[in-house]
Amino acid sequence: MRTRHTRGAGAVAVLATAALLATACGNGGGDADADDAEAQNTTATTTSAAHEGSSENRLAVAYENGVAVLDGETLEIIEEFETEEFTRLNAFGDGRTVLVTTSDGFQVLDTSAPELTDLVIEAETPAHVVRHAGKTVLYDDGTSDTFVFDTDAFAGDDADLPDFETIPGDQAHHGVSIVLSDGTFLSTIGDDEGRTGAFAVDADGEEIARNEECPAIHGEGTAADETVIFGCEDGALIYQDGAFEKLTAPDEYGRMGNAYVSEDSPLVVGDYKDDPDAEGVLLNKIALIDTEARTLEGVDLPEDVGYTWRGVVRGPDDKAYLLGTDGAIHVIDPATGEISESYDVIGSWEGPAEWQDPHPGIVVNGDIAYVSEPATNTVYAVDLTNGEVVASGQLPEAPNEMAVALG
Repeated sequence: MRTRHTRGAGAVAVLATAALLATACGNGGGDADADDAEAQNTTATTTSAAHEGSSENRLAVAYENGVAVLDGETLEIIEEFETEEFTRLNAFGDGRTVLVTTSDGFQVLDTSAPELTDLVIEAETPAHVVRHAGKTVLYDDGTSDTFVFDTDAFAGDDADLPDFETIPGDQAHHGVSIVLSDGTFLSTIGDDEGRTGAFAVDADGEEIARNEECPAIHGEGTAADETVIFGCEDGALIYQDGAFEKLTAPDEYGRMGNAYVSEDSPLVVGDYKDDPDAEGVLLNKIALIDTEARTLEGVDLPEDVGYTWRGVVRGPDDKAYLLGTDGAIHVIDPATGEISESYDVIGSWEGPAEWQDPHPGIVVNGDIAYVSEPATNTVYAVDLTNGEVVASGQLPEAPNEMAVALG
């Protein structure tokens, strides 16, 4: 394992875009961990820069062999595109662009046109997409390389990919990277045998911090005061002001895989699993983390409420909104874990046999949540301030992944 990662002109390639253009037409799909919510939507955060030139409110929905662009208000289908059997969707953060993970890499979907373009950022195994501080950061699990774009990079009408920075990886693993507002680069540590922690490199290419006490590190979120949090199988790892700090789970095995955050709040809600032998992907506990007090606790949900990594967002008043197996959206106080209200939206459902199988999910744009119901091929728009269903739309197949373009 290298102990120093450089980002100087001689060490970091700014790739010419022409060599990376390709058309995605393979038969495979992107691969990732079973609780990889942040890889497709980063629904964890309620803050992202909208593209100034785009006033459309668009929702992208993937289903078997296809992806549809929906009007975000009426949920009418604007356009449909053929794609691979299983794909994932990642909002770019500019209010216009969605990245579709395919066997060739990250394919650019322009929801404004709309058009599934021939532009592809090539990746061996495309995975996490993170948006923060005006940068959109892509991670390739197959190489551990990181691609860094300006979030407004697709603002123009250029037919080519914009220039971007490539930060070479060390050893391939299922990881994630983020670039902070001061240029600090954070990335995970791992190899083909496992993942152990994260490191930080400053804008000059000097490593400033490292922590390898976070087994099975997964996911990323940024809370208030640019406090970055990663999940571990025995707690969480926090980075702030040049230093890492480990938060130990209250259980011997207490795995957090995804952090659902608001960049305006120090309180983080995470998914939580305390039984390493539990089968399936359904969970029935959440983690509550106070990044100021440096505390982590696990909280039980009601007995009839399970959820998956696809089922939690942050919304109005920085509260957490959890889509349960009872078909309701549960409004959760991130400080206490108490459920203040529950809104019935869809029918009750069971966990999927495989994590890739279509199952209900939720994404958010401001006060509006979009909820998918694969059993009826339907997507609903729900006002989170009162639980009212304000629109619904039918898909030709069972909806799977979703991503909001604007918001």
